[in-house]
Amino acid sequence: MKSFLKKYLGKEVKVVIDRALGSKHPNFDMKYPVNYGFLLNTKAPDGDEIDAYILGVDKPVKEFKGKVIAIIHRIDDNDDKLVLAPEGKEYTAEQIRELTNFQEKYFRAEIIR
Repeated sequence: MKSFLKKYLGKEVKVVIDRALGSKHPNFDMKYPVNYGFLLNTKAPDGDEIDAYILGVDKPVKEFKGKVIAIIHRIDDNDDKLVLAPEGKEYTAEQIRELTNFQEKYFRAEIIR
């Protein structure tokens, strides 16, 4: 259970949203049921910025500052994801899995908390 993102757990970070809630994926037939974005000036192993799911925000937003409540560690891919929520909102591992399943169903992953 190793993820380079563990240092972010419990920290407050700012995410730029590039795929807002309700938007369509540019390459696949998929809609985003949550806001999804990235941390500026970071680099993930896939060469892009570190990606993040935003839970607990029920409208499209352009950016979000919140607490990292979990990491989705992809066992069969090198692109782990952060999971953020507004202060005071908590989610179980099962709820996180369910809310991110629209995209994570294509990967074997574990939730790190």
